[in-house]
Amino acid sequence: MKKQVGLHELYAKDASRADDLVWGRRTDPVSRRGFLRGSGLAAMVAAIGASIPFAKYLPGGLIPAALAQSDEPFRLPGKDGLVLLNDRPINAETPAHLLDDKITPASRLFVRNNGIPPTLADIDVDNWTIEIGGESVVEPKALTIASLRKEFKQHTLQLQIECAGNGRSEFYPPTSGNQWTTGAIGCPEWTGVRLKDVLEHCGVKDDAVYVAYEGADSHLSGDPKKLPISRGVPLWKALEDESMIVWAMNGEPLPLQHGYPLRMVCAGWPASVSGKWLKKILIRDRVHDGEKMLGQSYRMPCKPVEPGSNVADEDMCIIESMPVRSVITFPKSGLTQSVGDSLEIRGHAWAGDLRVDHVFTSIDFGSSWQKARLKKPVNRLAWQHWSASVEFPEPGYYEVWARAVDERGASQPVVLPGWNPRGYLNNACHRIAVSVTT
Repeated sequence: MKKQVGLHELYAKDASRADDLVWGRRTDPVSRRGFLRGSGLAAMVAAIGASIPFAKYLPGGLIPAALAQSDEPFRLPGKDGLVLLNDRPINAETPAHLLDDKITPASRLFVRNNGIPPTLADIDVDNWTIEIGGESVVEPKALTIASLRKEFKQHTLQLQIECAGNGRSEFYPPTSGNQWTTGAIGCPEWTGVRLKDVLEHCGVKDDAVYVAYEGADSHLSGDPKKLPISRGVPLWKALEDESMIVWAMNGEPLPLQHGYPLRMVCAGWPASVSGKWLKKILIRDRVHDGEKMLGQSYRMPCKPVEPGSNVADEDMCIIESMPVRSVITFPKSGLTQSVGDSLEIRGHAWAGDLRVDHVFTSIDFGSSWQKARLKKPVNRLAWQHWSASVEFPEPGYYEVWARAVDERGASQPVVLPGWNPRGYLNNACHRIAVSVTT
């Protein structure tokens, strides 16, 4: 069952911290008065749906009654229709029909955190630096955002980013973790510099194997000595033209929940390798051994296993390129259609490091398939848009299924792929329900 966490649980743990995370509001510990203004006030007004004439008097750590007394699950401010799956850390997904934009807007990009993000008050953009270090760097350096902008060529690319657990909610037996359905995917436009240009600027030794990151988010335990996550990619992936250090999304500064002021983007692999709130880049002489790199985190059984099996850590392999997948973004599941009328459907398809070659649709539960119209990606590692027209022969209940095939011939399965202990890489066909009437 998908967990939808509300404001009450978030505020019960730490009301002041919840104010900061949800509204961007700092609270005076003496007066308990929250400093609610600007974007924080706008977020609360948007959540409530009305202006707040006496907002300046609203006590800190107090949930507005309109939200506190609502039966609706809380939706993250600044996010258009996203559903909160977890509150510590904050994670939220996008319903499939809200992913219809060709370029994913910030308001509809899923949120996946492993720790607690820094607050806006903690971030000094002018003095923000990233350290380039590790065993295999020739000349360690500290670079500011200003120096990145000045010293390196800037690039803007549309790159898809997907959580490895996208689709986890469909696995049985259930697995632990955020119960994503189809919405842990997006494809915004990113602006920044190529990671390889920065690495070559500092020098890469011959023994280099991996490139990893560390961020400014804090561990859920509050222990400053612990990192919530520190992952990486093989050197060859880091040196691809599409691997970037970015400061902007869709022409605007990165939103806080997406790594402001600086993050990595290594598209086509689990989003966990695209470190947010970037503070360090490590050129390693070994496979990175940071937090969430060992054990079973972001790993799959090296060989297929029976559902519900216990798999030893040594039999788990690191997830690299994500599998081929597609999503139907229009229309929304559950529509009613008249028999004989043509229904236009559309969506996106992607395949990790690869290109999608074909998308097919079916209205007879996969018994037959029709080829959809498929566009080329705007650049490598961007998702591809597809569309199709379908007609239903008689009244009744139908499902429209979508199935993508990558350039190597790998196809989405029509049912769930092999089970794994962490519920990763579910790329089963997406489907929507259609009721056809006379």
